[in-house]
Amino acid sequence: MGDISKDINSKFPNNKVKALLNILYTANWISSCQNEFFKPFGISPQQYNILRILNGANEALNVQIIKDRMIERSPNATRLMDKLYLKNYIDRQPCIHDRRVVKIVITGKGKELLQSIPDNLNKDLLKNLNEEDALVLSNLLDKMR
Repeated sequence: MGDISKDINSKFPNNKVKALLNILYTANWISSCQNEFFKPFGISPQQYNILRILNGANEALNVQIIKDRMIERSPNATRLMDKLYLKNYIDRQPCIHDRRVVKIVITGKGKELLQSIPDNLNKDLLKNLNEEDALVLSNLLDKMR
């Protein structure tokens, strides 16, 4: 098991500072693991999130709705969608009534990509936690926010 004190060779003035730094350090570790996991599929974790949102919606969504549903709110969501569009994973549908509005829909190729990605990433990230540990952690994070 990891120990933040040993991992970064540091001491902390109190447990609250240690906890906050541990959250940031762990978030970075998760991000690195996710980037490596999605690299062979040619997408980022944020792009995967966009595809999952669109796949689950079963309808075209406007960009703002997609941004609001993203786990990691990204100011460059439009750029992420542009990259998915260039790879033919999503399509843009202009609104008939308002040319300024564009709706986004996942394509068949995007759905195929989602199906090809194994769903074991989170299992590997959480392998050291049992269900009770996971619940306690989740509740503590909710309490923090």
